[in-house]
Amino acid sequence: MPAITDALTQEELERYSRHLLLPEVGFSGQRKLKAARVLLVGAGGLGSPAALYLAAAGAGAIGIVDFDVVERSNLQRQVIHSDDAVGALKTSSAARRVGGLNRDVRIEEHAVRFSAANALELVRAYDVVVDGTDNFAARYLVNDACVMLGKPNMYGSVLRFEGQASVFDARIGPCYRCIFPQPPPPGEVPSCAEAGVLGVLPGIIGLIQATETIKWIVGAGESLLGRLLVFDALAMRFRELKLRKDPECPACGPHANLTTLSEYAGYCASDRAEPGEISPADLKAKLDRGDRLVLLDVRDPEEIAVVRLPDSVEIPIAQLRDRMAELRQADDIVAYCLSGSRSARAAQMLRDAGFPKVANLSGGLKAWVASIDSSLPRYW
Repeated sequence: MPAITDALTQEELERYSRHLLLPEVGFSGQRKLKAARVLLVGAGGLGSPAALYLAAAGAGAIGIVDFDVVERSNLQRQVIHSDDAVGALKTSSAARRVGGLNRDVRIEEHAVRFSAANALELVRAYDVVVDGTDNFAARYLVNDACVMLGKPNMYGSVLRFEGQASVFDARIGPCYRCIFPQPPPPGEVPSCAEAGVLGVLPGIIGLIQATETIKWIVGAGESLLGRLLVFDALAMRFRELKLRKDPECPACGPHANLTTLSEYAGYCASDRAEPGEISPADLKAKLDRGDRLVLLDVRDPEEIAVVRLPDSVEIPIAQLRDRMAELRQADDIVAYCLSGSRSARAAQMLRDAGFPKVANLSGGLKAWVASIDSSLPRYW
């Protein structure tokens, strides 16, 4: 791939002609785009539209960080991938699609998990970061790395029918921690895998992130810095919240002392059961021994209709408080859901209500199918 230069070739003059006609972009702005280096953390629902439109706009280099592989359940919203890419690394799938869209864009694949060990090295090599993450641990890492290195952070998040977008830049405005100093307790906020997401919603938010990135690079318009844009897809309504720099911010406040990165544990399922949890292997051993257990399925009926564990008691978590009388406090109860988030909340609700022997199935049905019974149908 040839080195990125300031000049525009004849082919680029034709490709970007509609940009060149805009006084706010023009030849100068297009050259800035060509020279820009953008890091995209996540090649999923948000990263897909952001990568495609940044490439189409002529961003010179796009780094893509993602350690995951393409799954069929991704295709409902992660439009950069295709059926043919199922099972492939998301970075390579995205690189192929972007390369087919604009061969002049340099794609730099980082098929690694974005972590405290590599975040600074990755962010340092780019001019601007687009946060396409889907979990709190990575989101705070993106923010903290951007604060430490003085980089702008194009933020976006989605869940169910609602999305958010903003621009965080601690040098001239608030950072993510100014608004959300600490993440919520693990399991308190469901993930998209637990609560679902309307497929087109990440497209809308990801395009807003791409728009803000392009504006920042060319120096046009008014950014979302100091504003949180909230979109309700069901109501088809945008609203805006004013944001301010927090003088007590633990990351960018005047008394902050952010010198190293740390990660928040407990946001992703692992093979190791945490206190109050039971692993799929241990649950299977108990069932094989004939231990008397009550399997409590707290998912919604539509999910249960697809797949369930035999002899489960079915009480959706939204009904659990009103239906606890259907359970006996003397029983050994194992609560489960799709990936362990809802059932963790259900287990805690039961313990708080005086049920002494309640465990949560670590990783939920996803972990059970992955490690115990792969023949079960899946909807994830």
